Amino acid sequence: MQSYTIGQAARLLGVSPDTARRWADAGRVATHRDEGGRRLIDGRDLAAFSVELAQSGTDEDEGSYTSARNAFPGIVTAVKLGDVAAQVEIQAGPHRLVSLLTREAVEELGLEVGVEATARVKSTSVHIDRT
Repeated sequence: MQSYTIGQAARLLGVSPDTARRWADAGRVATHRDEGGRRLIDGRDLAAFSVELAQSGTDEDEGSYTSARNAFPGIVTAVKLGDVAAQVEIQAGPHRLVSLLTREAVEELGLEVGVEATARVKSTSVHIDRT
């Protein structure tokens, strides 16, 4: 029977390897180790799990499939619309996040003051220096 690495399983499931690893750690999908110590998922187990995921819709803990690690759920506190671009501010607990996006995206998402939204941040590195 074919087995899949965590990375291969993540690609097939449409999630990040970290998400697949968390699911395995939580016992949602069974794994075993090969001779080299790599965690593998049996093909039949992966197939059954993928059907389970599809039938359950989006995962409650994840919200949606994304590779962004930092999610800030909050409320829209300001929307500034330009002809083409827009600026949206979200207050997420003690954090104020500001995003620049297209006016079209703001309108399609229905973003306006008082609407619940989640800001997702993904970056390989962020450097801030004060001199």
